[in-house]
Amino acid sequence: MRDLVRFLHLKSQFLLSGNIRDLQACEVEPGVITPQTFELALYRALRGVGYSQVLIWDPLSGFYGLQTPDLPAIDIDKLLQQVGLTPEKGRAAAGIDLLGNALENFVNLNDEPVALIIDFASQLTIRADNLSTAEHQLFTRALVLSHRVNARPAGTNRTPFFNTVLWLVEKEGDLPDWLLVNNPRIRHIPVSKPDSAARRALASGLIKGISGSQQTSPELLAKAETTFVNSTEGMLLLDMNAITTLARVEKLSIDDINDAVRRYKVGVTEDPWQKIDREKIAQADNFVYQRVKGQNHAVVHMLDIIKRAITGIGANRRGNRPRGVVFLAGPTGVGKTELAKTVTSLLFNDESAYIRFDMSEFSSEFSDQRLIGSPPGYVGYDVGGELTNAIREKPFSVVLFDEIEKAHPRVMDKFLQILDDGVLTSGRGERVYFSEALIIFTSNLGIYKLTETGERIPNVTANVQFDDVQAKVKNEIERHFKFVLNRPEILNRIGENIIVFDFIRPDVAEQIFQQMIDGVIEDLQSQGLILSFTPEALDSLKNIALADLSNGGRGIRNHIEAYLLNPLARELFKLNPQTGQTLVVTQLQIGQLILE
Repeated sequence: MRDLVRFLHLKSQFLLSGNIRDLQACEVEPGVITPQTFELALYRALRGVGYSQVLIWDPLSGFYGLQTPDLPAIDIDKLLQQVGLTPEKGRAAAGIDLLGNALENFVNLNDEPVALIIDFASQLTIRADNLSTAEHQLFTRALVLSHRVNARPAGTNRTPFFNTVLWLVEKEGDLPDWLLVNNPRIRHIPVSKPDSAARRALASGLIKGISGSQQTSPELLAKAETTFVNSTEGMLLLDMNAITTLARVEKLSIDDINDAVRRYKVGVTEDPWQKIDREKIAQADNFVYQRVKGQNHAVVHMLDIIKRAITGIGANRRGNRPRGVVFLAGPTGVGKTELAKTVTSLLFNDESAYIRFDMSEFSSEFSDQRLIGSPPGYVGYDVGGELTNAIREKPFSVVLFDEIEKAHPRVMDKFLQILDDGVLTSGRGERVYFSEALIIFTSNLGIYKLTETGERIPNVTANVQFDDVQAKVKNEIERHFKFVLNRPEILNRIGENIIVFDFIRPDVAEQIFQQMIDGVIEDLQSQGLILSFTPEALDSLKNIALADLSNGGRGIRNHIEAYLLNPLARELFKLNPQTGQTLVVTQLQIGQLILE
């Protein structure tokens, strides 16, 4: 507003773009700040610096004027007649053709200075680079008039004034470039979203209408105000006003202001994190250990993160950051994805309920558009992004980004936005909040490294102790983010939540092997068949499956499939055993199996 007032005497027309549909924090009296519509804020500012009258035009209503009790009444009908219109009770219908004629008459009026606000000017054109005849005539008139009119002295101080025209648009490119670019008589003023100071200016007045605010001590009221301001970072004043209305409608108290913000953002009435069975989480250790073998430190760390997400202990909720962020690193087949599935099963009672993205599919430069959607004008713009659509549908979710090191650096920038602000703007301009999500990254970073000649060699092996594995993997991850991706800030946002998984050691491998064999036996029992092994056959299969642990549990499963499941299926198909029959595996050989 200061920028506008400063240039009123120097420019004949203005283009205001950006956050023009939001409320504005206006000081109506000394120390009294209240929210007002953008048009009303403009009206008060223009009248305050000496404009005698302010007209507004929009495509639906045509021309009309604003009136406020604290400012002298103005004769709108007279002004409308002077610009060649037929008024009726302070209004005059006018389409784009009459707007052009009225515009020329308006800027040439010789009485006290007046202003014309052309609202919804973005809707005047279908395409700014392909104008119709009527559109071209309107903007050509505006261009010529911006140069032709001269300022004239007005008021007691004889300050130079134009009959000012103000175009309100969503973005600068909504009007033809040839009208604006290099035009010294038109000034573009971007209108930003409210900063912390603007939100704080209104917060105190807004929260006073919430239940319990009158009985709350000044200290607690100030704390609630700060919470309100911090939790609405990136939001509009209209949103803040709507949040307090929501709090009153749903009878939330001043202590629940954070909950009101959350309900407004994600549209979930109850906080799902508070509805999780705490007893189930408290006793989750054994459940997770049954599925993720040999990674007790990782299980403890992951459960701690979940408990923090539920309790909110130590969580800095400013910026609406996700409930939890964890980076699972380590060799292949050691249980990283399995732990993510297990956590999902704990939270949702369904291990397939997580949202998974294989980041090897996002290795190209423009693959970020798959996540957030194509920008306007591109194919698929109306479809939206895979990630933003998924979070809008399920704001309370576990989001798994598998093999994160394979994503393009441009995609990594989107993760920075999620981790820092907890919000992602889709290609359609919609804000999607991640404040209720648990973000899990998995990666094989640090297991291998590149030599100076570009050769890929192991960075850690199963022969070293876990402490050394952990230190080397973390150092390599840090080097990759700092020097390869040149994005150390992503690593900073993850913080101490990098969990390094150990190699599958022989004792753990035996547990995994036995669990998989038990699973095969249970599968056949569900079909009415009893399967057993002779000690020699079981030892033979174990020796084969555990001979090479470089691929972890996944390698063990592959060997069991090759040496047991495939030949067993072939034999069962051939024998067609009856329900209740007992089958004994007596011998295992490459590609074949002997049943009795």
